[in-house]
Amino acid sequence: MSRSAHPAGPRHADVFSEGHYSAPPADLNDLDPKVWSHTVRRTEDGVVTVGGLEVTALAEEFGTPAYFVDEADFRERARAWRTAFGHDADVFYAGKAFLSRAVVRWLHEEGLNLDVCSGGELATALSAGMPADRIAFHGNNKSTAEIHAAVEAGVGRIVLDSFQEIVRVAHIAQSLGRRQRVQIRVTVGVEAHTHEFIATAHEDQKFGIALADGQAAEAVRRALTLDGLELVGIHSHIGSQIFDMAGFEVAARRVVGLLAAVRDEHGVELPEIDLGGGLGIAYTSDDDPREPHEIAKALGEIVTRECEAARLSTPRISVEPGRAIVGPTAFTLYEVGTIKPLEGLRTYVSVDGGMSDNIRTALYDAEYSVALVSRTSDAEPMLARVVGKHCESGDIVVKDAFLPADLAPGDLIAVPATGAYCRSMASNYNHAPRPPVVAVKDGAARVIVRRETEDDLLRLDVG
Repeated sequence: MSRSAHPAGPRHADVFSEGHYSAPPADLNDLDPKVWSHTVRRTEDGVVTVGGLEVTALAEEFGTPAYFVDEADFRERARAWRTAFGHDADVFYAGKAFLSRAVVRWLHEEGLNLDVCSGGELATALSAGMPADRIAFHGNNKSTAEIHAAVEAGVGRIVLDSFQEIVRVAHIAQSLGRRQRVQIRVTVGVEAHTHEFIATAHEDQKFGIALADGQAAEAVRRALTLDGLELVGIHSHIGSQIFDMAGFEVAARRVVGLLAAVRDEHGVELPEIDLGGGLGIAYTSDDDPREPHEIAKALGEIVTRECEAARLSTPRISVEPGRAIVGPTAFTLYEVGTIKPLEGLRTYVSVDGGMSDNIRTALYDAEYSVALVSRTSDAEPMLARVVGKHCESGDIVVKDAFLPADLAPGDLIAVPATGAYCRSMASNYNHAPRPPVVAVKDGAARVIVRRETEDDLLRLDVG
């Protein structure tokens, strides 16, 4: 690859004195294992490998931008969650993070259940062989067709999100001669320490039925009277990308309080409690996520303690990790295009993707890491902003990171921890075909979601 010269952008000495940015790493060639999947390495020649394959060869075969999923790492993380919670709890992978038929098969083989929240996700799960009774169906506005498909398929549970849905699911189940297992999703009034758009347990938002004003108790009353429903538990989800367990403790206490109230009023002890997902992962070296066994221990102790205080039998716990499993297993590979130094500010590094393959930075102000992966460099670090090729000034992939000052067009850079919510939220903005998802394992790579083409885009345009 060529190393064309370009004017130097600001070095860390220029901006570090302002106190706005972290210090650059001691060695830009190092790959922090917290943010990269477990099989990622750098060879003696400086090229990064995943699953034993060099990214330069992967780029040549599959093109860029592209998502590369470390299958061995995915399976290892899935097993870790399954092992941590044991046979007395259920682990539902949150399909919204990223779902494909290959992923469904991996989950099935590793013994996990699956949480879906649309008819498309349900169809994907069923087409890949996930047993319907191991599927949970979420969503705040499920259509009649989606509910009908879920009940007809025999999904293990439907999570009820409104009073209208209680009646709707009961009616459809009765019309099909079924008794559908359901949970009621409640909002418990917990302010999770996360971005406003991914906090889901405070009252002023669209999900769930409020606990504080007695609506959740009324929802339980109605569900218990309907022949088409079998109410098995209460569901709570407080948000996403959370590191602090304190919110889960408050949520569990309030949900257990509702279970006790149900027992006292109806003489029924509901057998399940779902505490949702939302556990954070490391996007940068500053993030410090908990391991699955730590989370399982903490949640188990919280629920057991609260149930003992309320003189309740401990219900079966469910959790819904999505990001925590798939997020760290993948990275997005880009080719560097234009490079624009802005004196005294930073250097803008444009890549061949952008907000169409990773909207999270624009949507949530998300932070990511980035590394030069096609070679090593001994050049001093420059403060860079990695941006895409779309016609938006907010088309930012990595807001601020340090990259080598000799970065040049044609270099390959990679953004780790993009397994969750990048491909699943990808778009065709500016008519950009969405990148492929390539699974890599034991020296072999295979496409599990193919790259879109311009023909795909035109095929949908029937005007």
